[in-house]
Amino acid sequence: MDDYRVELLNIDKRFGGVYALEDVSLRVKKGTIHALVGENGAGKSTLMKVLSGAIQKDGGTIRLDGKEVSINNPREGSNMGIATIYQEFMLAPHLTVAENIFIDRLAQGGAFINWKKLKKEAAAILSKLGFGNINPNQRVSTLSVAYQQVVEICKNLSREAKVLVLDEPTAVLTFSEIEKLFGLIRMLRDQGVSIIYISHRLDEIFELCDTITVLKDGKFVRQVDTKDIDKQGLINSMVGRDLSTLFPTRDVEIGDVVMKVENLKVEKTVKDMSFEVRRGEVLGFSGLVGSGRTEAMHAIFGADKRQDGTVEFFGKNVFFKSPQQAVKNKLGLLPEDRKQQGVLLSQSIRINTTLSSLRKVEKAPGWIDKKKDISVTEQILKQLSTKYGSMEDDVSSLSGGNQQKVALAKWLAADCECIILDEPTRGVDVGAKVEIYKNINDLAAQGTAIIMISSEMEEIIGMCDRAIIMRQGRVVGELQKDELSENNLINLAMGV
Repeated sequence: MDDYRVELLNIDKRFGGVYALEDVSLRVKKGTIHALVGENGAGKSTLMKVLSGAIQKDGGTIRLDGKEVSINNPREGSNMGIATIYQEFMLAPHLTVAENIFIDRLAQGGAFINWKKLKKEAAAILSKLGFGNINPNQRVSTLSVAYQQVVEICKNLSREAKVLVLDEPTAVLTFSEIEKLFGLIRMLRDQGVSIIYISHRLDEIFELCDTITVLKDGKFVRQVDTKDIDKQGLINSMVGRDLSTLFPTRDVEIGDVVMKVENLKVEKTVKDMSFEVRRGEVLGFSGLVGSGRTEAMHAIFGADKRQDGTVEFFGKNVFFKSPQQAVKNKLGLLPEDRKQQGVLLSQSIRINTTLSSLRKVEKAPGWIDKKKDISVTEQILKQLSTKYGSMEDDVSSLSGGNQQKVALAKWLAADCECIILDEPTRGVDVGAKVEIYKNINDLAAQGTAIIMISSEMEEIIGMCDRAIIMRQGRVVGELQKDELSENNLINLAMGV
């Protein structure tokens, strides 16, 4: 019992009459990396909010180092040594690295801020974690996402955190940044910090974690040592059924060219890019973060400025000056940043679903046929196996995976001839991934041209008929289906 740093025992949490957590237990040993996995909506985030004090449990017991505790708010949790790092960082971008690290203790109990001491202590913490190259005087807004994450970790560790919760920490990191982060996590484990690691990337879990706890539908499924389970066994535990294959079989007829791009240039990010995509094809775009994939697609879609180059859409030269023009011409784009660009979080699920296809549900110009609107929304959400209470609920009420399905539903409703999918399964659980893959396949089978940007090589290999590889704003290679392998993708992306 004394071996456990954290014990959440028989935790219940209800929202209204619905159980978000029912009799859930989690035990994390000192100095270990413990994975918390499950489909979106399984209760992972709710359980961590109970641990941090962000929400209050309705039943059960919390113990830290064998002692029963009551955690009434995040400050109390922080004072007890619990640090949670969410996908959206809690940083002040206009302040310096040092100011962010000590943001709630700038004067450290005195009347004045000792800036020299503050910067020295920030530099010492950064150096201890192996990131002495980050300047404590630098504004956080000027740092890369990976370095912002390091600052967030430093901020929490400066409070002598004993428990570090990491929620999807690698979602926006490059290969090399992920390796650095893993090194940092292992170092913290060796220093006795207990780490709770939430991720949908199974490869990371098997590489990094000592123990795994599985939740499903707000209930505890199992706790297992990583060495005692394989990937398939873990997937079966998470989804409650055998996913004999993650990627559906593709049997589609690839047709005529839908879009042809030649010598595309976008200021500073895309130097020279040419490709074409055909009806019924899933064309993958692979490369490191910063290779120019997203910027190129935004320029084609009219969301960013195109500097040079030509785009032909169904044989016609086009220059979309706005996303509205692109959508009118049956081109859709599912953006990488779901919360900022993919959905309107404070609007209803129904409004989000038919937002790009209002003409489809109009009674007369400017008048929505509510009955038709509901019918179209119901049909599309059912097709994507979306879990929701009422379609009038705000999208913010949904789990991350179901928010992503609503973002995708918008383009299914719009009947696009070509859809650009930028990281379509980021932050989405295994079960939801399979459903999204099936829908991508179905769209391709109907003759839709699909462009899929993905940082997951397994996804590119499993889903795409062909892949374009980009590096530093240029196309550096093209691989046919039978040439797609992790080795080939990494070598081209890294210029090996």
